[in-house]
Amino acid sequence: MKNLINRIRGVERDVVQAPVEGEAPFYEPQANEVAIFEAAYKKRLPAMLKGPTGCGKTRFLEHMAHRLGRPLVTVSCHEDLTSSDLVGRFLLEGDETVWQDGPLTRAVKEGAICYLDEIVEARTDTTVVIHPLTDHRRHLPLEKKSQVIEAHPDFMLVISYNPGYQTVLKDLKPSTKQRFVALQFDYPSEEVERKVVAAESGGLDEDRLNRLVAAGRKARSLKDHGLEEATSTRALVYAGELMNAGLEPIEACRAAMVDPVTDDPELAEALMEIIRAHFDTGADGGADGDTDKGAGEVAG
Repeated sequence: MKNLINRIRGVERDVVQAPVEGEAPFYEPQANEVAIFEAAYKKRLPAMLKGPTGCGKTRFLEHMAHRLGRPLVTVSCHEDLTSSDLVGRFLLEGDETVWQDGPLTRAVKEGAICYLDEIVEARTDTTVVIHPLTDHRRHLPLEKKSQVIEAHPDFMLVISYNPGYQTVLKDLKPSTKQRFVALQFDYPSEEVERKVVAAESGGLDEDRLNRLVAAGRKARSLKDHGLEEATSTRALVYAGELMNAGLEPIEACRAAMVDPVTDDPELAEALMEIIRAHFDTGADGGADGDTDKGAGEVAG
């Protein structure tokens, strides 16, 4: 009854998310990543998803978990994440001390896919705990209980990180990287990106869809001109959703594609020039004529 009430209230849900009946979460393949992941899962090899922010890594894994019929445990890594947060800890419950499994331990026991998102953000001493799960041993030591948990036959470990964020202080050790099968992601081709934005934004009309995707792809040229983060596919989806909610295209793009990624007035204006060039309906040629020229001048 308690779980039912919590679900109704939206208060909580179990960390082990079983696949929901129906269609898999939408994902448009870019290359052969689906085949590689299926092969890795068949042999229960750990996988590493590499790519920039907002390019579809998490959605890909949600799609694959549903496709394979496996529950998914997602952990968003951060600098304060400890090994106890992953594995578990002793807690006081009344007059007793009880052990509570962490999300990684739950996944290992229940045969779920455990996804450590942005693993590079976690402390180095925390990531070491996953090493025994990434080779022939496939077990998880619980040092505080003096126990070793053998991984369920269906368990799989997946990590992700953004290579663009690598620094001297934040990077995966080579000894960790070489334990994984790597899948390289990037922003999709223009054709695939149009399909993704159309599907995820709720059916944006073709004219605005084409203009939006073209503007986003042109805005990415500023990545090498001072912009720390390129315009992501996720940002284009957000802009499309704002348009569908009734916001004017230029304002929708500003809210989703400009203000979140820069506080620099000059960079913001450069992005806005690209957006105005693609959505200024008074310009000759619309999104196909003068827009490329204007955006090129800005990027240059």
